[in-house]
Amino acid sequence: MALISLITYSEEVSPTTQKDTTMLRQAKEFKSFGLRASDGDIGKANEFYFDDRHWTVRYLVAESGDWLTGKQVLISPYALSPANDTQKVIPVDLTKKQIEDCPSLSADQPVSRQYETEYFGYYGWPYYGYGPYEWGFSESIMRNPKQWKAEELRQEAWDPHLRSTADVIGHHIQAIDGEIGHVEDFIIDDDTWSIRYLIVDTKNWWPGKHVLISPQWIERVSWEESKVFVNLSAERVQRAPEYAAETLNRSYETLLYKHYDWRGYWTNDIEAKRTKRLSKG
Repeated sequence: MALISLITYSEEVSPTTQKDTTMLRQAKEFKSFGLRASDGDIGKANEFYFDDRHWTVRYLVAESGDWLTGKQVLISPYALSPANDTQKVIPVDLTKKQIEDCPSLSADQPVSRQYETEYFGYYGWPYYGYGPYEWGFSESIMRNPKQWKAEELRQEAWDPHLRSTADVIGHHIQAIDGEIGHVEDFIIDDDTWSIRYLIVDTKNWWPGKHVLISPQWIERVSWEESKVFVNLSAERVQRAPEYAAETLNRSYETLLYKHYDWRGYWTNDIEAKRTKRLSKG
């Protein structure tokens, strides 16, 4: 079973000042969690669909067993709460009837733009495909309907190209000067539902070593070649701090980002919170 790492956010970057917490989990760990609607269990977490522009989870795909045979059960992060480790469930803010009556999508059918528009319209959520930000008109997911803005732009800024986490596992990682390994898993933030890292197995190049690659360092993804291209040299990746589930904490992340001379993603979260607080007076 994958180990869970607790990441502490703080008003300053210091890891010693505790304020908020969020979980970073390996994608495969979610398979050990059940899904609990407001009126009962609806199955287990299976895999995720994410978009390859913002590297954000758009749907959790449920394994519903005999409940909805032949239908893909897709749950948007708008309805998901962080996983409950004590009960080993992910709370879903929907009823079983709502899920059963949502627009139908066959298990062997891809998620189309038309389906997504119908899906989000059914639940009344703002569609992430409209607007310039990660969640359409918002830089972070807004669960309060009073904060939702009218969808003024009716044309999508990009084709989301939804990808399955299960399908991307095994894709090769291409550095500037050669291949360095393959995707073994993902690390997902179950508060923002962002993909924070790809776990890269480099055992065919450097025996036994795993490293983390942030989407910030990815140049592009070639789905035809099953390759992820990164703006890093093989030598720099080789010297990166080795990843192990039990070492994943803010101190490790700080060391990792310092190695690549990048600003940590969490500093943007801190600044956003400051700005929001100041705007309220």
